Amino acid sequence: MKAEHLKGLFNRYKILALVIAIALIWALFTHLTDGDFLTARNLSNLLRQMAITGMLASGMVFVIISGEIDLSVGSLLGLLGGISAILDVQFHLPLWLNIPIVLIAGALVGAFNGYWVSYLRVPSFIVTLAGLLAFRGILLGITGGVTIAPVSNGLIAVAQSYLPDVAGYALGVLVFGVLAFSTLRSRNKRAEHGLAVPALGLDLARLAVAAVVIFGFFALLDAYRGVPTPVLIVLVLLGAFTVMARRTVFGRRIYAVGGNLEATRLSGVNVQMVKLMVFALMGAMAALAGIATTARLAAGSPSAGSLQELDAIASCIIGGTSMRGGAGTVFGALIGALIMATLDNGMSMLGVDTYWQMIVKGFILLMAVWLDVATSTKR
Repeated sequence: MKAEHLKGLFNRYKILALVIAIALIWALFTHLTDGDFLTARNLSNLLRQMAITGMLASGMVFVIISGEIDLSVGSLLGLLGGISAILDVQFHLPLWLNIPIVLIAGALVGAFNGYWVSYLRVPSFIVTLAGLLAFRGILLGITGGVTIAPVSNGLIAVAQSYLPDVAGYALGVLVFGVLAFSTLRSRNKRAEHGLAVPALGLDLARLAVAAVVIFGFFALLDAYRGVPTPVLIVLVLLGAFTVMARRTVFGRRIYAVGGNLEATRLSGVNVQMVKLMVFALMGAMAALAGIATTARLAAGSPSAGSLQELDAIASCIIGGTSMRGGAGTVFGALIGALIMATLDNGMSMLGVDTYWQMIVKGFILLMAVWLDVATSTKR
């Protein structure tokens, strides 16, 4: 009974545990680097580094929730980033046309993967493993194995520009306002349905802590150069996908498909279309991450996105997404992406060899999966 109680506590406060883990990791790296890790410049770079993995993880979390997996996203990121560079360098397409074309292409490729999985019933592991190889081959073919450069300043700005200070603080106010409105709305809804409403003081305390964290976050970024554009994109994705998951029929169906596929099918839901749409969404996120990668490198690289699918999957699992499907959040996946980026950044600052970095990240992924299994209430 005591073990079951501990499992329940962990599942309820999993995100809090992850936040505490990040704080401890940051404290360790700050100590080992004599304070260099916790500078505004390094944290800004860390968040820009995390943003690309976060874009992939934002899509991957829904794939895993639906009970599937996508191993092709790293290669697809490289392919679509390469296409974006080619459209920019060789065809001189303006940014307002380049980005939609690449996003639509990503969604179509994702839907192609989803069609094989949902309608032709080929396991997603095999379909996306084939994509991992094929997309990388296509990338090498269209680029000739050479870097496509230099890309235009407009494309570079997607990953290397910053919001002005005033805009950053305005965004902070907006984020806090949305959080406060959501809290108030939740209280009213619970009261209308006769459910227990948390003490007002408790909700106010949570909002006070959130206000300190939010405005501290934006103040720290403004201390360097402002909020990086990729971080803004990730924040928008967080808000949009959280609303989709919690407030839309499509979002609820994704969880239902992953939780009990047969029961969902018998209830009249088109589970095949749901899975196809999830893979299409993943493809669009791979396209967005590919554009951001090309902008960050200021070039289309034939090696871009290598092993990036593993970081995306690891971010979701570390962030509490269950490999069995039916459970997970975008916020948790982004926290997981932040942990992965923190490990990369901190160990690089300490001069840790690449092979040790890979060993550490692999061990942490293994422990995250074990913790998910050990604390699961399912049998």
